[in-house]
Amino acid sequence: MAKTSMRISNHFPNPQTPISSTPYREIRATYDSETITVYQAYSSSIALPAVAAQKLNASPAFKPTRMTWVKPSWAWMISGYSFKDPGQERMLAIKMTHSNFRQLLLQASVTGHGNIMTAEDKARPVRVQWDPERSVRLEMLPYRSIQIGISGEVSVKWVEEWIESIEDVTEMARGLKKALDEEVDVGEEELIGRGLVPMERTYELDEELRAILKMDER
Repeated sequence: MAKTSMRISNHFPNPQTPISSTPYREIRATYDSETITVYQAYSSSIALPAVAAQKLNASPAFKPTRMTWVKPSWAWMISGYSFKDPGQERMLAIKMTHSNFRQLLLQASVTGHGNIMTAEDKARPVRVQWDPERSVRLEMLPYRSIQIGISGEVSVKWVEEWIESIEDVTEMARGLKKALDEEVDVGEEELIGRGLVPMERTYELDEELRAILKMDER
């Protein structure tokens, strides 16, 4: 099981807190003692059968050969979400056990932002990118959030064996966007109270995974 921290992350940075107090690369997620939640948006033709059957590949529209990118950060997921896009009509919250999440990351190579990949890196079936984190107001923050690309045989294993549950959180995502568009002064605590923003905590990893994910680099 991953080593975890109980510190709640602030998506709205506290002006009293130095920016340097948040590590440049860090995983922030919703999790409990057994599972961690990641998010991805899909078309209705994939999402609705997936929720009904609790199998991401319940619809033939789901293609396991295509790389799927999942994100533990709700704010990062929302920042790129467009429910007007037919391919992103429904947002799903997907739970994995800590053990399986670790197995996924053990097979990762870091890409993007000028990172030079070796032949061994390219052969790995999981990709990790560290992209700017967002506040729930979709403002870019000065530190990074993880997104994880899953492909090949690992994608098949993830779909068939490593998903514990699938929940449609589309209305939660749309509700957050509506609140932010219509209520200029709404705060994070209010949004959490309305159930539009999940409580996220720092998700700490062992030294082996930190090295694989290059978490101490910039």
